[in-house]
Amino acid sequence: MLNLSFIIATRNRLPFLKITLEKLMADLQHDEEIVVVDGDSSDGTKAYLQKLLNEGKIHQYLSERDKNQAHAWNKAMLMAKGTIIKKIIDDDVFCYKAIRACKNVMLFNEAIDVIISNDLGSSLNNYQNIQKLSRLSQFEKWNNGLVPSFTFGDVHMLIRRSSLAYTGVYNTGYVMMDWEYSLRISYLRANIGYYTGYNALSVAHPESVSSLKNNKLVDEQGKRGCVFYEYEGDQAGISPWSKIKIAAGKALKPARAGHEKPMEGDEDPTAAYNYYYDYLLELNDSGEFTFLFKS
Repeated sequence: MLNLSFIIATRNRLPFLKITLEKLMADLQHDEEIVVVDGDSSDGTKAYLQKLLNEGKIHQYLSERDKNQAHAWNKAMLMAKGTIIKKIIDDDVFCYKAIRACKNVMLFNEAIDVIISNDLGSSLNNYQNIQKLSRLSQFEKWNNGLVPSFTFGDVHMLIRRSSLAYTGVYNTGYVMMDWEYSLRISYLRANIGYYTGYNALSVAHPESVSSLKNNKLVDEQGKRGCVFYEYEGDQAGISPWSKIKIAAGKALKPARAGHEKPMEGDEDPTAAYNYYYDYLLELNDSGEFTFLFKS
């Protein structure tokens, strides 16, 4: 029986994809699968993924043109066979120990639709400067009935596959699809749990998907979503880190005095990502974290 599906949607991001998949494949457990949807890449991604599929290192693989990012992720979610689905973004960083703690809680309690966690953020050009991010206060307001909806990034979200019948999949008409999705499922009063640890670290760089967003379109869609889901905002809008990633990707600034030398765009990101993975694991091992559940 498959308990967890890791899903990845990618296109022409082979250096990041290799780092992410190598970490995941080395840590994969017997009740888990890896599903990859490629948007018809032209940078060697297709050959790389086909080789992994032939070797049995990934379990499902599809390569074809997507209409947009949400379309690709929806295909991956619908292909998933695991009881729980975890989205793995090819240029972000994940703590699989923390993810499995969330997975085990969801397997034990079948009423939980979604679990989210705290998040970390960093820009690749200044990778040892890592910010701690949280939506805990917004979750608590929603959980206490003070607001009808709240936002969070899906980089740290696990969702029960059977819950998709109620929550639906991503809205392909939205650029910031996780922003709309979080508002929608919280507005529907889905059973959302919160883990106070960190199962993901978001990485900003010039080629990150968030950095390539059309700001005007994001703002227009944001106003529509706020009305539809009765979201008054919390001085975060599309979420703090999404804004940071957009700004950082469009105009990465030199590191501040006292921090490390900025990483140049053509440098190998492996050292930075190794630092990220070590930092994330050590952080989760150093603290006592808990699960909070819907009232």
